[in-house]
Amino acid sequence: MARKKILAVLAGAAVLLTGASVADATPPAHWVGTWASVPTQTPATATPTLADETIRQVVHTSVAGSEVRLRLTNEFGTTALRVGAVHVARRAGSTGTAIDPRTDRTVTFGGVGSPTIPSGAPLLSDPVRLPVPARADLVVSIYLPGPTPVTSLHNFAYQENVVARGDVTDDRAVAGRTVTAWYFLSSVSVRTTDRHATAVVAFGDSITNGAESAVNANHRWPDLLANRLRGRGMLNLGVAGNRLLHDPNPPPGSDAVNYAAFFGESAMRRFDRDVLAQPGAEHVIVLLGVNDLGHPGTSAPVTEAVTAEEIINAHRQLIVRAHAAGLEIIGGTILPFKNDTFGFYSPENEAKRQAVNHWIRTGGEYDGFVDFDAALRDPADPRQLRATYDSGDHLHPNDAGMAAMAAAIPLNLLR
Repeated sequence: MARKKILAVLAGAAVLLTGASVADATPPAHWVGTWASVPTQTPATATPTLADETIRQVVHTSVAGSEVRLRLTNEFGTTALRVGAVHVARRAGSTGTAIDPRTDRTVTFGGVGSPTIPSGAPLLSDPVRLPVPARADLVVSIYLPGPTPVTSLHNFAYQENVVARGDVTDDRAVAGRTVTAWYFLSSVSVRTTDRHATAVVAFGDSITNGAESAVNANHRWPDLLANRLRGRGMLNLGVAGNRLLHDPNPPPGSDAVNYAAFFGESAMRRFDRDVLAQPGAEHVIVLLGVNDLGHPGTSAPVTEAVTAEEIINAHRQLIVRAHAAGLEIIGGTILPFKNDTFGFYSPENEAKRQAVNHWIRTGGEYDGFVDFDAALRDPADPRQLRATYDSGDHLHPNDAGMAAMAAAIPLNLLR
């Protein structure tokens, strides 16, 4: 009896000292990323302009929460970006951009509903009370009142969004022209009391971005991995054409001048923004290197050709930077691309790919690895994709290949 009394006194003293109570035992709420994309520049030859128009865009969540927060971006704008209004809502149904009006919320930024975003900067919204389920669709509507060049965007969204006339941010349904890009929007995070809720970042190029997967289907391999994770944020920070070591640098006069800006800053340059700054990030899966092999001589100068050792050293830098921030980082082997339609393949590039993959598998420097190469290569010729996984360009997997990639990831690497 005396022992029980002593324990009770000690427990009471602990409550007095900490100001805690039984009700305070609930884990504190924290923010976790539920969706993200990589903002890039637009080519000078292909910069759209909006004026007195609303861009209504759909994003697919990965983890649930009770509140949401948006991150807008003017990171590649050379002048301030004037925003007229921003709304967020749950999508009505499973197609289109119509919203459920009961869930429509005005978004503010420091209490301001019509913010101005400085050039070269992002802008984080105030928290918005809106319950968000996992693997659901949100609709973000941004009204741009004056002539606005779209200088910061993610061009290859594989999601149909709509540009409509006027301020229709709170309309249930809108009509207008369709774009398959995300304009001025780079992430959505949610507030959750689940202390186990963290985020996995997929850091890669077009294969991670979902190239050649079905539009509006969320069949990118990170989306399909999110279906397996349950209760974890899954953030797709892949961008088409991305390289580890070089920013876009199209040869003057080449066709690449019209699209290379969409490839985004080098992985080495964007790592802090696209990985370390993500709320709740705990794991990173890296799949990069194929464009470092293939772009020189196609959409970049031959002088930017790299060695296998240079690619490996770039990976080593990502590992060091992730570990310094307390993240676990997992390497993905580079997929085969023999006979690709982009002119990437050569015996020399294949030898480099094999050397990089051997290091990823055996070097022991990553916290683990995913053998995407082994999962998708053709047993009859390991230098090329298996036909059932090939989108047709012999570089990008189709929807079945995306599913095989998601299935190849051992979940114990992400615990």
